[in-house]
Parts: sequence; C-alpha cells; structure tokens
Amino acid sequence: MAAAGPRGFRSLFSTLSTNFPFPSQPTANQSQRPQAEPSTNLFVSGLSKRTTDEGLRECFAKFGEVIHARVVKDRASGWSKGFGFVRYSKLEEAAAGIEGMDGKFLDGWVIFAEYARPRDTSPLSPPSYGGIRQ
Repeated sequence: MAAAGPRGFRSLFSTLSTNFPFPSQPTANQSQRPQAEPSTNLFVSGLSKRTTDEGLRECFAKFGEVIHARVVKDRASGWSKGFGFVRYSKLEEAAAGIEGMDGKFLDGWVIFAEYARPRDTSPLSPPSYGGIRQ
C-alpha cells in the first residue's frame, strides 16, 4: 500500500515535502529587518569578551581614520557585552569598514558590522511601583 506522501518524522527530512524543515524563501508576511541610514557611526556585534577599545580601533583603522572606538561593557562586572561602536571621519571610510570587517574574525570570533541606528528619542515613562490606581 503506497502512501500519498511522507508522513511523520520522515516528512521533516523529505525534499518532496512543501515545508522541508525551513522555507527556502522568506514569505511576504515575514518582515525584513530595516536597514539603518548610512552614517559614519558603525555598530559592531559578535565581539569577544577579550576585545578592547584599542583592539577594535586597530582593526577598523585599516579602512580609514577612526575617530572613536568603544566596546560596551557591563557596569557591574566590567566585561564586554559583545558589541561596540566605531566612528569614522568620512562616510566612505565607514562603508569601507563595513565591507572589510563584516563577517571577519576578531579575537577568534566572527564579528558583524553595520551602520548604527540612531537612539530612540522618545521620553522615558515614569517608573511604575505596582500600586493600584483608583
């Protein structure tokens, strides 16, 4: 007796299945992450705990004049949070920095570089203390 199609566990690994474990193309209702506007400020993620401000600066200085390089650290422990920012003097240098370092290794980790998004400037809401409003 032949089955109409793969069932059960085999269906996950069958290339005949329409939902082979992951969709091959994003569907229309899946949102793509919006890209930031080009700027001289780069967001760098995937940093090692060993990466320092100086190491980040040296790495990105190959592609232009780095004005500022900072690894964001945890206030309590002082360890890197795994991301940082690099600011170039010119937009063309920032584009070269992304091209040259995105997906490359730094201190044994693959890092990702992209244009930084501006901070949200909406005012903070006052703290809530869990009381009942009347």
